[in-house]
Amino acid sequence: MRIILGIDIGGSTTKIVGLRPDGSIFSMLRVQAEDPLTCLYGALGNFLSSNSLVLTDIDHIVLTGVGASYVKEDIYGIPTRMVDEFSASGIGGLTLSGADRAVVVTMGTGTAFIWAEKNGEIRHLGGSGIGGGTLGGLCHKLVGMDRFGQIKKLAAGGDLSKVDLTIKDLSRDAAETLHPDMTAANFGNLAADASPADLAAGAVNLVLQAIGTMAVLCCQCCQCETVVLIGSMTTLDQTCPAFQLFERLYGIRCIIPENATFATAIGGALSSLNQTIPH
Repeated sequence: MRIILGIDIGGSTTKIVGLRPDGSIFSMLRVQAEDPLTCLYGALGNFLSSNSLVLTDIDHIVLTGVGASYVKEDIYGIPTRMVDEFSASGIGGLTLSGADRAVVVTMGTGTAFIWAEKNGEIRHLGGSGIGGGTLGGLCHKLVGMDRFGQIKKLAAGGDLSKVDLTIKDLSRDAAETLHPDMTAANFGNLAADASPADLAAGAVNLVLQAIGTMAVLCCQCCQCETVVLIGSMTTLDQTCPAFQLFERLYGIRCIIPENATFATAIGGALSSLNQTIPH
């Protein structure tokens, strides 16, 4: 069996996905990225070893992500090609979600917004510097943590009522378009006794709500009601509830597909198979 590798070299993590020739997933691996090239070769060795593979088992490699530009030649003599990150994310997002058309939101170190249609165009709508990198920087100053896993665990126990000001804090008779639980001001109700967990939860909420608002605006511009969320931040406990509020308020549908963290790597590998995106 010959395996196709899709490798997404991101700003903070590298993801490797092995696909069988029919496009089904063989194995996946995620590792922390510091130096792109060192991480790439280390992750590749780890992937081969953990799956009892040798170099000759790999048919070809597809690189994507911001770190792919550092690679100038075939890796260990294996045919290596590049695919741009937006195309890979669009293909991966639609494939994993089963959507025919959607705004694909890649929540990584920063955030990219991509318009994707099955059998159609994939177009970069825009991006934001607000993302996982923002969350890490804020939490480094607020609670002395910058690693995603630590922040995720800490924020899960936080109380947003000790950090954020909500619509119901301001008014008993708000407009119909304003849900009482909506945030009126991030960190606008910061309590003196707010704990590190509360502060971490507030930082997570700020980042997710900023991304959600931009996703809604992208949907309105594209006349689309479907948002597909991919990237590492989809694993936060707060991501699903945060976007459920956007669903109720704006009538959109938000999908967090299985294996969303690996969507860009999967999309990159699939693009090399020249296959139609399946339902």
